[in-house]
Amino acid sequence: MNSQIYDVAIIGAGCCGASIARKLSTYEISVVLLEKCVDVGFGVTKANSGIIHAGFHHPITSLKARLEIRGNLMFDQLHYELGFPFKRVGIIVVAFSIEEMKTIEHLYSQGVANGVPRMEICGRERILSLEPQLNSDVVGGLYAPTGGIIEPYRYVFALVESAQKNGVEVKTQFTVEQGIREKDYWIIKSKEGEIIKARYVVNSAGLFADEVSKSFDAELFEIIPRKGEEFLLQRNAKGLPNHVIFPVPGAHTKGILVIPTVEGTLMVGPTAIETDDKYDLETTSQNLETVFMQATYMVPAISRREIITSFAGLRPTMKGNDFYIEPSKKQPHFIQVAGIQSPGLTASPAIGDYVKDILKQEGLQLIEKKDFDPFLPHPIKVRELSFEELE
Repeated sequence: MNSQIYDVAIIGAGCCGASIARKLSTYEISVVLLEKCVDVGFGVTKANSGIIHAGFHHPITSLKARLEIRGNLMFDQLHYELGFPFKRVGIIVVAFSIEEMKTIEHLYSQGVANGVPRMEICGRERILSLEPQLNSDVVGGLYAPTGGIIEPYRYVFALVESAQKNGVEVKTQFTVEQGIREKDYWIIKSKEGEIIKARYVVNSAGLFADEVSKSFDAELFEIIPRKGEEFLLQRNAKGLPNHVIFPVPGAHTKGILVIPTVEGTLMVGPTAIETDDKYDLETTSQNLETVFMQATYMVPAISRREIITSFAGLRPTMKGNDFYIEPSKKQPHFIQVAGIQSPGLTASPAIGDYVKDILKQEGLQLIEKKDFDPFLPHPIKVRELSFEELE
């Protein structure tokens, strides 16, 4: 058994756990990041659509909105430091009726209240000039130029690599079985037989945050998996838009999206179907047909012939529909980071800051490292090199 007592153990190495680990690596503390999969980013993050939201979908009274806005503003600096693919391509929400334009006006007002810059309510001519691939029946829409796209898995890999470079330890294939409070620290037992000790524990276990919380005798809550099925189309597909295209949102979902990726491919989806199975990643022809029909209604040039594959992912939702990030009221030095569904990827850098502040309020002493190195070598994109550079 490892006799070291870490200052902080983070459970779950998705975009939130990785962001928390990277933020804590800037301080003179010992941190271990625990992940049950064979590698980081293999849970919820792996099937994420990769959108950096602008910040107009949620009211400012929600934690989602506050962290989404802060997170969005942090990506330019993170991209500069870590080199993961990131582009601010902008977001367009399309309306096909006067009634839908009323929702556009609401989203615009909400975005202004949230502090989203440079948004624009567009009429038909303006929206088609911005995005010629749209259905010509469009009435108008909302344009938010600060929205963007990233590769979620490369983002997580970069965060974790940076955290490791600055002293964070990473343990994969560590499936938390139980947490036991012993004096002033936690004993964390894994199903694989390992034991970790830590003074503070952060529960960012995604779909399994409810089970981890229960295993530490902390709060009882339910994570409800919401499945999203999507298509991936080939590079430079017909109908590839310049922006991320949203429909007018429904009551519980942002709808079926058309998403250009940083690699030049095209994603369409996802659905939003609640399930009771945290391992249900199957796709169905019926749901994928819904995806295709709704996507092609917005962007008619999308072709079935250019589909490469289909896949599904799960989002960890909770009743109340907001993020649950706060210290446990039942257990000392145990921080809950749960219910992180959309816009969790966008909010993740701000979640790192937010959790750092909670840990400080809970008594963790934080002294900044003088030798913290924020930079990683940027990857070389071979296909973008000239013949001379390749030689």
